[in-house]
Amino acid sequence: MEHYRKLERMYLSANFNKEIYQSTTIHIEEEQATIQLTIEPKYFHALGAIHGSVYFKLLDDAAFFAVNSVVNDVFVLTTNFNINLVRPISEGTITAIGKVKFKSRNLFIAESSLVNEDGKEIAFGTGHFAKSKVLLTEEIGYK
Repeated sequence: MEHYRKLERMYLSANFNKEIYQSTTIHIEEEQATIQLTIEPKYFHALGAIHGSVYFKLLDDAAFFAVNSVVNDVFVLTTNFNINLVRPISEGTITAIGKVKFKSRNLFIAESSLVNEDGKEIAFGTGHFAKSKVLLTEEIGYK
């Protein structure tokens, strides 16, 4: 579906992702988004494993884009997101999988899980999302 491809291009063209998360890939389908990141030392904290902010970003982004897959007209906003860090990781590729769990006219809830190459969960999260007033247009990268 073209909506999913436009969301993928929007994600990959965001300045933050182009500058910091260059090894990221994303795939969006109905009510689900999958994001992969190859681990690099630039994501590490002082103990040599990925910083919690990386976990948060991947989990939030996967849940966010799962929700925006079912919202075709406007950009959604994260209103709340909670994460649980299960184990550290310092090498390989990690995958965040976000899925819509609840949707109504004004509220969406999505869960996401972050796994290593062996499919072992390293973190998970749940978020609440709401529609914004920002239209999905080329000006925000939706093209």
